[in-house]
Amino acid sequence: MIILSVDYGRVRTGIAVCDKNEIIASPVGVIKEVRQDVLAEKISDIAKEKHAEMIVMGLPKNMDGSEGESALNVRRFADILKEKSGLEVVFNDERGTTVTAYQYLNATDTRGKKRKNIVDSVSAVIILEDHMNYRRNRT
Repeated sequence: MIILSVDYGRVRTGIAVCDKNEIIASPVGVIKEVRQDVLAEKISDIAKEKHAEMIVMGLPKNMDGSEGESALNVRRFADILKEKSGLEVVFNDERGTTVTAYQYLNATDTRGKKRKNIVDSVSAVIILEDHMNYRRNRT
């Protein structure tokens, strides 16, 4: 199944996609948009272009597992996205995703403006990889 991944942010939103066999997650890019309806439309267009069958969104939980204001904002946006795209939207715990993304970028010596421009798409890849692992390992 082709799955589109979204790392939602108030200013920058990272997008990634996997292949039909759910083996490789690849970054698509970052969308800079603050208006949720416009952002949802742009993501829906990408989902159609990539033939996505599902969308997975990172859910920013607190370290104790509870959900705060950020998680509520993601859930609200997911409702808009589901309506615009017509696709199922599922959530994946994204705790530690940004830290891992920065570690990857450190390992590849990606710095400065380039780093800022791609960290959200790298985070979307990590969210998608976590979700693909979950799908492979569930019974």
